[in-house]
Amino acid sequence: MERRIDFSHQRHMLCGGCDHRFVVGLDWIDRWEQGGEKCLGCDLTGEHEDAPRVTVDPDDPALDDGRVAQFFWYHTSTQPDWPSRAFDPASGFTPEMRMRMGGVERVAAWAARQRAKALHVGTYEAAVHNMLRRMHDQADDGCQFYLYRVHLKPSVVVRKGWLIDPSDFVGDVVLGEFCPPGTDVARYLNYHEDPGGLSLALGRGAIDKVQQIAIPLSDAWDRDWARESVAALENASEALVPATGGLGRFMPPCSPRADLSRDLGRGLAADLPINLQSQLVSAVAFGEGADPVRWAKQASCLLSLIVDPSPVLVMLDQQERREV
Repeated sequence: MERRIDFSHQRHMLCGGCDHRFVVGLDWIDRWEQGGEKCLGCDLTGEHEDAPRVTVDPDDPALDDGRVAQFFWYHTSTQPDWPSRAFDPASGFTPEMRMRMGGVERVAAWAARQRAKALHVGTYEAAVHNMLRRMHDQADDGCQFYLYRVHLKPSVVVRKGWLIDPSDFVGDVVLGEFCPPGTDVARYLNYHEDPGGLSLALGRGAIDKVQQIAIPLSDAWDRDWARESVAALENASEALVPATGGLGRFMPPCSPRADLSRDLGRGLAADLPINLQSQLVSAVAFGEGADPVRWAKQASCLLSLIVDPSPVLVMLDQQERREV
């Protein structure tokens, strides 16, 4: 069952100081995070430990235990076979690496801990946001990403209620700490991707089937924007120009073509929700010597994942469901 996709939907806030609940847009949250807004109930500002934080919409249909397994859930990954049946986190270790880790038993224990970590699935919005964040923060901009539509087993047992995002600083969750015996899935409030939305921490055994496509779609691009952008880039010089200003000596030289590409990227992202703009600009960064045609097509295709998800959903509908 598909839920309505809306990257700009309003978010619920809950103040820890006065328990006031209110609904705001992403622009308000952006201003609040920069100290430009206060709690609508008690005037607490963002730096206070009890300041308002994004919370779950009480009408979110995923709060209904019986409907969790009915919904489509999503995940983005650079792995072409996620979640792999034969997942072996130590498969690429050389004998030297295994020795440095303490030998066979230590490596086996480490691998078991890795396999005990939960998988994460969420809304379509959270999956796309996750991909852009990885391109922005983890230098995955040159990698091929895959979008997975996840179908849970109808028999899964869902932990009651929901949790604050239990991930550690690298996003890991040990499943057994949050899914007690007899439960398969734990809902948690996602703070970072689709803020306020519910995501799931679960084990491989909770997944029935997945559908998969490579993203972005190669033909979902704005040809007029791409043509105009390519013409502008091809007319811009590729000659490297040293940076100026007080910090210029610490910065690499940059070409007028690369400078123009950043302006084009900012223009492309200008109408997106505020929490996605910098991620898209970073994701479409233009490397020196890059092909303008390929760059413009890729940038436009990435944008289309957000502004018009319908071709993606149609493509997913056409894919076979792979058993996990």
